[in-house]
Amino acid sequence: MNRYSSIITVGLCPSWDTVCRFDGIEWGEHKTVSSTDSRPAGKALNISRALAWMGEKNIAAGLWGRDDFQQMAKAMRPLGELVKVKMTPADGETRRNVTVVDTANNREMHLRNRSELASKKALRKLEADLKAIVNKGSVCVFAGVMPEDEFVGDVIRIIKSCRQRGAGIVLDTYGDALKRILETGAVRMIKPNVEELRELLGEQVTDSPAALVRAGRKLLDKVEIVVISRGKKGGVVVTNKGAWKGRCVGGSRVLSTVGCGDFLLAGFLKGLKDKSEAGSALGTAIKVATARAWGWTEGKSWSQALRGIKVDVERV
Repeated sequence: MNRYSSIITVGLCPSWDTVCRFDGIEWGEHKTVSSTDSRPAGKALNISRALAWMGEKNIAAGLWGRDDFQQMAKAMRPLGELVKVKMTPADGETRRNVTVVDTANNREMHLRNRSELASKKALRKLEADLKAIVNKGSVCVFAGVMPEDEFVGDVIRIIKSCRQRGAGIVLDTYGDALKRILETGAVRMIKPNVEELRELLGEQVTDSPAALVRAGRKLLDKVEIVVISRGKKGGVVVTNKGAWKGRCVGGSRVLSTVGCGDFLLAGFLKGLKDKSEAGSALGTAIKVATARAWGWTEGKSWSQALRGIKVDVERV
């Protein structure tokens, strides 16, 4: 998958993410927000933004609400040519999610709305739009919550269409949709976290490198690469050529874990493209995810993160 011509992220249930930060807050308390920001998000757009931070050009596709489409386009403009927005307008308004971050006590609360953008009509239009930009050598990253069960068949049709056009398919979702899409044999890479891996296999997998590698190998009849996110413990990657574990060495203050898994996947794709070796790509992935957790992706460059964040990667 390292020889790809373009990376296309596809989000079917995107959102506006508003993050409100407090220097300590308790339930029921009325308090002024220390800082806040709101931006177009969802897992797919987070991956696009992470790739752009590393200087990697990509295309952001998927659904977006027609009512706030221009607002999204304006918000994405600062990313310039690094992220080419190719969203498909869908009837309605994009959902808005809220994350409350208590920086004094190192804790978070996530408030999520349901997405109602998906419809037969919108998904047919998305399929047509993707055909215009997907070609041999593309990597299509389908990331985030999938539409309700009645639309999973439509999503599978879209994924198969991209695969038939020569694209490599990366999937980062969970639940029944993940199981159903994997059964098609169209997916090359998945990125579950530990809990999602347990749900996928129906097993209580221990969160240790050896156990995660054994679990990941059970999926290699369906995919080529399994990247497992372990949060603060780092990550594990499993392929037919071997398995590796990695973690950050040393530390800084964790400002937020929001989006760290998305940045991990973006880093892995970047590392795989640059060096075509899974162990090395895992090291890149952990650096990117750590930079996100420390807040470096907002105030520092990718080259600074490469120098300043130390990781340990070894075979399992």
